[in-house]
Amino acid sequence: MFAVRVYQIRSIMKKGIHPENYRLVAFKDMSNEDVFLTKSTADTKETLEVDGVEYPLVKLEISRSSHPYYTGKHKLVDTAGRIDKFKNKYSKFKK
Repeated sequence: MFAVRVYQIRSIMKKGIHPENYRLVAFKDMSNEDVFLTKSTADTKETLEVDGVEYPLVKLEISRSSHPYYTGKHKLVDTAGRIDKFKNKYSKFKK
């Protein structure tokens, strides 16, 4: 199913400057299907059921569970052959 983590927001905030509508929201990393729950005020149109409870859903392209900085895995994405074009263009300067 889903790996779910719940994070808490500390209650040490200045009074009157923060929104009051915090609620538990499910954030889903679309690159690795990781789901985590945390309090948020993010507006959502979709929902996700986790352990029998329905939560508002926010879809992410990348999160701390898939970002190369946190995972230690470097992933190179070559869109439209840009790396090959660069190598071909500058190969004439290589000695």
